[in-house]
Amino acid sequence: MATKKVWSTGRYGARYGKKIKRRVIDIERKQKIKHKCPRCDNLAVKRLFSGVWQCKKCNAKLTGRAYEP
Repeated sequence: MATKKVWSTGRYGARYGKKIKRRVIDIERKQKIKHKCPRCDNLAVKRLFSGVWQCKKCNAKLTGRAYEP
């Protein structure tokens, strides 16, 4: 169960510590938001899997970092 402090890292329970959970929260927020497409300039790029991103508007596939394009 997620709470305000730990968000999605509530799934780890009392394990791993506060610092690690904060890092995971930051990474998950970065990878789940929509990013700007370099071709059509729309906020429509979402992550398919690690390092591969796809624009939902123009259907362009891009490569980038693991958590953000």
